[in-house]
Amino acid sequence: MSDRFRLTLAQLNPTVGAIDDNIAAARRAWAEAKAAGADMLAMTEMFVIGYQPQDIVKKPAFTAHAMRAVEALAAECADGPAIGIGAPFQDGPDLYNAYWILSGGKVQARILKHELPNYTVFDEKRLYRSGEVSGPYRIGPVRIGSPICEDAWFSDVSETLAETGAEILLVPNGSPYFRGKFDTRMAHMVARTVETGLPLVYLNMVGGQDDQVFDGGSFVLNPHGMLAAKLPLFDEALVHVDFTRTDKGWRAETGERAVFPDPWEQDYRVMVMALGDYMRKAGFAKAVLGLSGGIDSALVATIAADALGPENVRCVMLPSEYTSDHSLEDAAAVASALGCRLDTVPIGGPRAAVTDALAPLFEGTAPDVTEENIQSRLRGLLLMALSNKFGEMLLTTGNKSEVAVGYATIYGDMAGGYNPIKDLYKTRVFETCRWRNANHRPWMKAPAGEVIPPRVIDKPPSAELRAEQKDEDSLPPYPLLDAILEGLIDREASVADLVAEGYDRATVKRVEHLVYISEYKRFQSAPGARLTQRSFWLDRRYPIVNRWRDPG
Repeated sequence: MSDRFRLTLAQLNPTVGAIDDNIAAARRAWAEAKAAGADMLAMTEMFVIGYQPQDIVKKPAFTAHAMRAVEALAAECADGPAIGIGAPFQDGPDLYNAYWILSGGKVQARILKHELPNYTVFDEKRLYRSGEVSGPYRIGPVRIGSPICEDAWFSDVSETLAETGAEILLVPNGSPYFRGKFDTRMAHMVARTVETGLPLVYLNMVGGQDDQVFDGGSFVLNPHGMLAAKLPLFDEALVHVDFTRTDKGWRAETGERAVFPDPWEQDYRVMVMALGDYMRKAGFAKAVLGLSGGIDSALVATIAADALGPENVRCVMLPSEYTSDHSLEDAAAVASALGCRLDTVPIGGPRAAVTDALAPLFEGTAPDVTEENIQSRLRGLLLMALSNKFGEMLLTTGNKSEVAVGYATIYGDMAGGYNPIKDLYKTRVFETCRWRNANHRPWMKAPAGEVIPPRVIDKPPSAELRAEQKDEDSLPPYPLLDAILEGLIDREASVADLVAEGYDRATVKRVEHLVYISEYKRFQSAPGARLTQRSFWLDRRYPIVNRWRDPG
């Protein structure tokens, strides 16, 4: 019996629903594994259909297509390494999240996911049946156990596999990013190696899907958490890992150990990858956005240019009589530094026409937020017209602070198809702009250097919908607002908790009120890149109509 085993890890980027394309990617990876003399190729969880598929996986024709594709892949790849690949498995009325083991032209085994996550962005108990814990399967000289993703976050599945003869644990994953997620994964996987005394391979996919980004960062551990290899974050990779049989069992040989970027770069890379993959997978090549001269739109323009290339980003300035000369200059400076097209479409004419049309009905009333919102909605209308005419996806530019308290105009500046900074609080917007000005990476398609002028970062934020308007006229200062929002939203802190931390009760109650009454806006808002465990969409599902307020 051989004392060596080569496993090829495919850290790749599948597309939800692109079954034939995903299978083609698997075939290409298999050919490389075969050429490298691998014994097995490992793909990620649900690779065949992409992840997360949500309710489309419940459509019988969809699942049948996926199962046929896997069986055809087995037949086509008979002469070469075995394949482990994630795909659904329908058994009568029961649907499973499965890991298919293909060898010798046939389906050798199907591993059924046992622990079904049903928290934050996951709804797997709604979609799948929990499978019985499967035993190990043999590939050449090795017995392999495959806890699927969540199965490895608890001790029982891995321990059962060890007790029934597994010699290596191969964990296929679809694990999306949130800030600090890698350390959480590593802690769980180290625990599994300590408990079982087995080497462990953690294989994660990469790529964006709707609001989520799968960040890769696959790794290989020897027993007791000894790191043997670590793949890069965010990049596709095909890596061959060699195992050797020793008198203490199988051990992975030391391989690549990627150096991970800092948390600021990780967040920025997520926003760039989320937008780029959302556009590419949805069939869009170009984007358009309103560039106001403010910091939020400047950051979104930079993210878009880095994701798509400056030549594929149209920036539009839509000035009114309240638009300052500084804003016009700053918008032009951002577009010029990035190398993006900048068009100017004044809204004075359309605004006058709307004002005249409404004058008979508004007679006798004083101007208020209604007139301010008309400006924003006219901008949304004009930007959507450009989007329709030229096939450019409209990007929205509201940060998490504004999205949280509803400081945005529905059908106005909220109009659009994607929001790259939706999960980024305003205070982090400032720091992210400074980080991007000081850093450049090969994956960024826009120029290096100071692409966001310091004046854009340093000036007081303003919507410029009335004379001398500042955001702090309507909201607490952003450092204070963000601290309260982080408590109410990210930590689910009570009003009493925040008061005990030193915040003014009236301010906390005001912010809480704004958060709750803005739910209807968030329900209709564009998706955006998920950076935290409490992003607005699947992570935090509140009723639109809600009369409860914290009495604390």
